[in-house]
Amino acid sequence: MDASTDQEEALSETIILPEWLIISAREAPKKHWGVLVRDEKIIEVAPNKSLLERYPHVERTQADSQVLSPGFVNTHTHLYGVLAHGIPLHSAPDGFWPFLKDFWWPKVENRLDTEMICAAAEWQCQLMLRSGVTSFFDCLEAPNALPGCLQAEAAVVRQYGQRAILSFEATQRLSLENGELGQQENTAFFDDCKKKGRLISGMLCYHTTFSCSEDFIQQSFALAAERQAQVHAHCCESIYEPIHAVKEFGIRPLEYYQQMGVAGKNMLLSQCVQLDSSDIEIIATSGIHVSHMPLSNCEVGGGIAPIPAMANAGVTIGLGSDSYIDDFFEVMRGAFLIHKANLCDPRVMPANLVWHMATEGGAQVLNLEKVGQITPGWQADLQLIDADFPTPAEDWNLYDQLVLYRNASHVRMVMTAGKTLVKDGNLTFGNSIEARQNVSEQAQRLWNSAS
Repeated sequence: MDASTDQEEALSETIILPEWLIISAREAPKKHWGVLVRDEKIIEVAPNKSLLERYPHVERTQADSQVLSPGFVNTHTHLYGVLAHGIPLHSAPDGFWPFLKDFWWPKVENRLDTEMICAAAEWQCQLMLRSGVTSFFDCLEAPNALPGCLQAEAAVVRQYGQRAILSFEATQRLSLENGELGQQENTAFFDDCKKKGRLISGMLCYHTTFSCSEDFIQQSFALAAERQAQVHAHCCESIYEPIHAVKEFGIRPLEYYQQMGVAGKNMLLSQCVQLDSSDIEIIATSGIHVSHMPLSNCEVGGGIAPIPAMANAGVTIGLGSDSYIDDFFEVMRGAFLIHKANLCDPRVMPANLVWHMATEGGAQVLNLEKVGQITPGWQADLQLIDADFPTPAEDWNLYDQLVLYRNASHVRMVMTAGKTLVKDGNLTFGNSIEARQNVSEQAQRLWNSAS
């Protein structure tokens, strides 16, 4: 059964009674508080005792030694990326440009077909759900799978019931014609989702300033403006793009966007690693949203993004896995630790800020309305996490305990729009054994074609 169709029957009321409740990572957690959920929404937030007294006959979830938190929002992934985990390499690329030119483009993205894409999407949805991810944004670049690959991917994603924003990363690196096909894929998918509504939507998306012309970028923003949509691009993932921009345009990428007149609140930039102070000022003053991938930035040798400086400047920031390491607790741990080491300052990136980026901050990055808080009237996108720590958990250390000492295996329940997708640590939909076998077979197909 499709877990997210508009024809679902009304969901019954339920009260969830945890040991700890995180309303928002901007606040201290509340002990022995819970929620009443009705249909898709959070109806009431109150002490557990009060909820039991007021709703004695409502179905309940007793969650002793557990934390009820907003679900995680993965603001940047490539679902197909799992197919390349462990792919054979004769020699490691010696920089970001060789990584793309000699490995990622020819051996992965150019070889993807619909069967591979769908197998990867199913496996990744299962992984993300087990990791507490209730919403995500995916970038698909598969230039030889056009047209129709987004609809094929969406058919798989829809079954798992998460909020998903799907996009095709349009690029002119193969040809101008292929770039246009990518744009058409995005607009057709966006328009179709707009008609259907519900949990899956689209976004306009192009790759970078070094793989797309100014006219192509302007076209992306024009198409987005017609639809009141966001536009996504990768930005300054390594030193390659800033060097290329200065050489070709005489200015850095953020200045280039500002000069084009496209830098603004409808722009979502991922990576944002190799920035200087003027770049950060442009991002902050123009209202650009940023997605931070701490672990994949390390993998490709891109560097460490100046996230603490951007946070201090008031930039809206979310976290993404980039389909490198998909346990979202590991992503948070990376964000929590890497910047402390980089700046030699243990005070930066406190755990509650990281939790905010993983929840409400991520929802703000993706323009998701009333997602990321446990507040009456907001969406019931929730997770329960085992909080049976060996050392005491208090309101002043709970975020640190969660960020440092939990992982996907501790997620007990996941709910999106009021529908339970994980219960007692197990998926309520899908066959994990079949999904694992399918993705393994498709990865082998990819590897064989790339050898």
